[in-house]
Amino acid sequence: MTTTTSAGPAQSEAPAAAPEGGGRRRFKIGAGQQLKGGPFTYFALIVVGLGSILPLYWTLVAASHDQQRVLDNPPPLIPGGNLFHNIQAAWEQAHLGKAIVNTAIVAGCITAATLFFCTLAGYAFAKMRFRGRGFLMGAVIATLTIPPQLSVVPLFMLMSDIGWGGKLESVIFPTLVGAFGVFFMRQYLLEALPYELIEAAKVDGAHNLRIVWNVVLPAARPAMMVLGMLTFVQAWNDFFWPFLSLNQDNPTIQVALGQLSASYTPDQSIVMAGALISTLPLLLVFVIFGKQIVGGIMSGAVKG
Repeated sequence: MTTTTSAGPAQSEAPAAAPEGGGRRRFKIGAGQQLKGGPFTYFALIVVGLGSILPLYWTLVAASHDQQRVLDNPPPLIPGGNLFHNIQAAWEQAHLGKAIVNTAIVAGCITAATLFFCTLAGYAFAKMRFRGRGFLMGAVIATLTIPPQLSVVPLFMLMSDIGWGGKLESVIFPTLVGAFGVFFMRQYLLEALPYELIEAAKVDGAHNLRIVWNVVLPAARPAMMVLGMLTFVQAWNDFFWPFLSLNQDNPTIQVALGQLSASYTPDQSIVMAGALISTLPLLLVFVIFGKQIVGGIMSGAVKG
């Protein structure tokens, strides 16, 4: 006769494993949760924000007073009542109207050409296979190490020989493509544009031009917004080469401001008024395209 033994009491569950790191508990942020900043975070943000706004605020304050008040010790801390008078004086003395138009043409042409050519070159270096691709990309990156001052003399002679001395073409054409833009677009398209998408377009019968228009450009749009903003700001603020290649009758905004402050005793309030005028278009561009630019920066910072 077989006897069955009754089951003993249920065994207790195994104790939970000790947390890693010598008993230290790791906190994880779940989906939808946000990090909360402490007092130090808000203090640092306030300091950085005030430090960023201070130069623009001082430009406004200096542009709204006269020369004597700007040079007082201590200097004024609140805006005065001479802002529009100084703006009118700067506008007339430096011919800022023509300078702003010239700068808008130069910056717009350079930005459009840089986005077009750098996107095409970045796509070619990122996704196309051809002989010498690595060597050519290395040569493009190597040009970033060459100081632009080394090319000033031959470039000035070339512009004079082809009859572009003193014209806007001498400022536009030497900077239609930049090595930084090519490298930037290549690095972005390496991650943002999968090979499968290109192959699917080829299977559907799309040729290279259609692939670029319907596949590459939509995928590269966030990076193009960032590159376009950086290029536009750089072209708008460029002083060295336009100062050498253009004359006083056909200046850009920075060259006009340089002429405004070139006298023996320049009126600092009028100079600041001119600087304020030159800054407003950049602020307007950022207000209009700021959301797209920030979105492009964040899309490059997050990997799926």
